[in-house]
Amino acid sequence: MSSDDADNNRRRFLTAATVVVGAVGTAAVAVPFLGSWSPSARARTAGAPVQADISKLEPGQQIIVKWRGKPVWVVRRDKAALATLPKVEDQLRDPESKDSVQPEYATNEYRSRKPEYLIIVGICTHLGCSPTYQREITADFQGGFFCPCHGSKFDFAGRVYQGVPAPLNLVVPPHYYVSDGVIRIGEDGVA
Repeated sequence: MSSDDADNNRRRFLTAATVVVGAVGTAAVAVPFLGSWSPSARARTAGAPVQADISKLEPGQQIIVKWRGKPVWVVRRDKAALATLPKVEDQLRDPESKDSVQPEYATNEYRSRKPEYLIIVGICTHLGCSPTYQREITADFQGGFFCPCHGSKFDFAGRVYQGVPAPLNLVVPPHYYVSDGVIRIGEDGVA
């Protein structure tokens, strides 16, 4: 073996060793760096779906569930509340919910999977205030939700009235019924 062959073999070995050490070093730096891009366990939990027991919810009652740091209202509408929905359509800004945020299965006059239950994010679409549930039906207001901060009104389907500051209907989050008495908010399930 000549000295040139030995030098070439040594160069090949050193080049290969340098490439291997460089690759290992790059991987050692890249793994923690890429791991830092993953959301923390707390962040994953904050956006996770939540379940709510609605088995004891009586007609006309409302419960509030926290999902993604927002209040989600679950209202069991009674027959009187459901009867107001077609009566107020001519007073609404977006009665068919064409400009509003809701899953495809909630694009109906009830804005829900089941007419009896309304599941909406309880944040006004004007400035992010939290409207109040107005169960009472009066001559001046057919019931629904009222935002006392700026006067926005929403019907029992969360649809906004004309002439108020709120531009859109209340948001319907993805949801489905795990059973007759349990809903899962944050996922589009089958039922």
